[in-house]
Amino acid sequence: MDLNDLPNIDAEQMQPIDIDALISANDPRHPPKILVLYGSLRERSFSKLASEEASRILRWYGCEVRTFDPSGLPLPDSTDADHPKVQKLRELAAWSKGMLWVSPERHGSITSIMKAQIDWIPLSLGGVRPTQGKTLAVMQVSGGSQSFNTVNQLRILGRWMRMITIPNQSSIPKAFLEFNDDNRMQQSPLYERIVDVCEELVKFTWLTRGRSTYLTDRYSERVESSDEVSRRVHQKAL
Repeated sequence: MDLNDLPNIDAEQMQPIDIDALISANDPRHPPKILVLYGSLRERSFSKLASEEASRILRWYGCEVRTFDPSGLPLPDSTDADHPKVQKLRELAAWSKGMLWVSPERHGSITSIMKAQIDWIPLSLGGVRPTQGKTLAVMQVSGGSQSFNTVNQLRILGRWMRMITIPNQSSIPKAFLEFNDDNRMQQSPLYERIVDVCEELVKFTWLTRGRSTYLTDRYSERVESSDEVSRRVHQKAL
């Protein structure tokens, strides 16, 4: 993607990722694979619009980006995991090396749409953890004054999913004022923060992608057999 589709970007200050500063000679060099989730089904969803702005920036930084459409996703436990939307979500989670979660704030919390997507991604799939060791960036939009309730809750979920959640984050207050009639975000410090989040997500993904297996290698799991792990994470009674 060139900068023509990013009219708010200062071309002189937009710097490509210095890959050699982040990885070793033997690390993989294919584009980072980023999955984007947003938490609303509204026809004009500001979380979706914010995720689209971020996706454009991530593509400029050289990422391969895919976005999951949550419409039609059933509630967790309301059907079997072989539902087509559930399978699609899980395939994308396994495919990705990093994620961006963007949720509206509703009643001081993340939306049920956002939580349902995260709940459908299990901690383990056939002995493979689809989120462990992968990077995560979090963003929120709200209709009122600035809040950090939602990004804080997303961070808790990211930690629970054993993801490497980057330090930076974005919170967009009064989101209805930040997007124009063409559904593009206007130039502002809030837009600049989204660029910051995307840049940092890409850097952390390059930095950790080739090392995530070692970073998440744990003593307690080395002494536990794979059968024991499977029984523990799939136990029916909690």
